[in-house]
Amino acid sequence: MRYSVIIPVYNRPDEVDELLSSLTRQAFTDFEVIVVEDGSSEPCEEVCRKYTDKISLHYYSKENGGPGDSRNYGAARAQGEWLIILDSDVLLPPTYLNSVDNGIAASPNLAAFGGPDASHPDFNAMQKAVSYSMTSFFTTGGIRGGKTKLDKFFPRSFNMGIRRDVYTQLGGFKKMRYGEDIDFSYRIVEGGFSTTLIPEAWVWHKRRTDLRAFFRQVEHSGAARIALTKLHPGTMKLVHLLPMLFTVGVCVLILISAVGRVLMEYDHSAGSPQAAIHKWYWLCAAPWIPLLLFAALVFVDSTIRNRSLKVGFLSIATSYTQLLGYGTGFIKAWMGK
Repeated sequence: MRYSVIIPVYNRPDEVDELLSSLTRQAFTDFEVIVVEDGSSEPCEEVCRKYTDKISLHYYSKENGGPGDSRNYGAARAQGEWLIILDSDVLLPPTYLNSVDNGIAASPNLAAFGGPDASHPDFNAMQKAVSYSMTSFFTTGGIRGGKTKLDKFFPRSFNMGIRRDVYTQLGGFKKMRYGEDIDFSYRIVEGGFSTTLIPEAWVWHKRRTDLRAFFRQVEHSGAARIALTKLHPGTMKLVHLLPMLFTVGVCVLILISAVGRVLMEYDHSAGSPQAAIHKWYWLCAAPWIPLLLFAALVFVDSTIRNRSLKVGFLSIATSYTQLLGYGTGFIKAWMGK
C-alpha cells in the first residue's frame, strides 16, 4: 500500500461523507482510508459503510482523546509507506494524490510534506470570508500555504504527509491541548528530516461559519504559540507577534477615544465654550481612522480576490475576529491565565 489516509473525526458525519466522496474520485488508487471516531456522540459509522465497496476503508471507534491521539491510533493500524493526515473538514480535488505522488517522486529524500488550502467556489460567503482571514497577507502574513517560504516549511495537520518510518521514529503526535500538529512539524525538522510544500497538493478547506466558534479556535492557536515557544525555543517569529500587537493597539485606540469622549462631556457639563469642547472631537474620532483604514484594505482585497461584495464585507468581521482572537489567546497564555 502506497498511502494511508488518516482522518480523525469528532461529531462531523456530514463532512466525512463529503470527504470520502472526494476520495472515491481520485485518479490515483493505491491507497487506504482509516477513519478514527474520537468518542463522537454523532458517529459516522453508517456514512463509512456507504463507501466500503468503493475504496479500501477501515473504520475505528475509540474513547475521546483528542485529534493527536486519534491520528496515532490510526497510524498504528496503517499499512501504507506514507501516512497522509487530513482534517475531516477538507475536500480533495481528483488530482490530489497524483500531485502528492509526483511531488514525492521529485524529492527522493523527502520525509514529510504539506499542501495549501483553498476555498471551494461552492462554499458560502461566510466560509469564504473565514478562509480569506486565515490566508490573507493582512491577517496571517500569508504564511498558511503559498508557493514561497522564507524558511523551512512546517506542514499542518489539515493537509500533511509523512513517511511511516519517520512517524514511528518520532513517536507521532504528543498529547497536547492545542498546537500538537505544529509541535510535530517542529520535531520533524529538528530531527534533521527534509520537508517541503507541494503547491499542487492543495485541498478545499471548509471553515467555521460561527464567529464565536471561530474566535475560540484562533484563541486556542494564540495560546498554543506560547506553549510551542517554550517547547521549541527560537521558533517565535515576528509574524506570530503581530496579532498580539494588533490587539493591544485596538484596545489603546478605543481607550484614547473613550478618554476624549469623557473630557468632551466634562467640558460640556462645566459650561465651557464650544471652542473648548470642540478640541476633544479629534481625540474621539482620530483613533478610529486606522481601524477604518484596515477595514477598507481588507474589504477591497477580499472583494477583488473573491469577486464578491458580500464576502468582502464579511471579511472585515472575520479578519478582526482572527486577529483579536489569536492576540487574546496569546496574551492570556503569556500572562499565565
